[in-house]
Amino acid sequence: VILPIDFRHPELDDSKKIVEPKRNELREIIEANALAFAVASVTPKEIDQINILNASFLAMTKAIKNLSIAPELILVDGNRFKSKIKTPHRCIIKGDSKFLSIAAASILAKTYRDDYMKKLDKRFPHFNWRQNKGYPTLEHRKAIEVHGITNHHRHSFRMSPKPKEIDSKLTDLKLKKSR
Repeated sequence: VILPIDFRHPELDDSKKIVEPKRNELREIIEANALAFAVASVTPKEIDQINILNASFLAMTKAIKNLSIAPELILVDGNRFKSKIKTPHRCIIKGDSKFLSIAAASILAKTYRDDYMKKLDKRFPHFNWRQNKGYPTLEHRKAIEVHGITNHHRHSFRMSPKPKEIDSKLTDLKLKKSR
């Protein structure tokens, strides 16, 4: 997202700190006021092939290439970025709570992904993607056990251990410490 230099909005912040209806409101404001914005995605198959971190870099690179205005500097939320783009970049830890353009990009990324999850939910309601947004909630894991995975699931994703497995690991740790 490239914002006008004088753009301000008091509620623009890290997307994780903003409730969904407000994020959707802010999305409209961002899209109406941005000098340029682009959203890109990668497929689960690409993530499986190159891993989630490299897939994030790839999606960011695609979005940057799709901007209608070339940025002079790329601000990246996080501690690293890898791309073949020649534009200089700066990585900022917790950048989405420090820079409006990163916060705006965070909001667009989250709202576009949420919209995608809602579309998937209509096709595969038993996974409840509308609610869990693809995160491995207990309900989602149970649905995968019953219905299997789709081409919208990552094959390489190791789902969090089941509660019984967690309890077993904690018991094992306690036993090792007591020896």
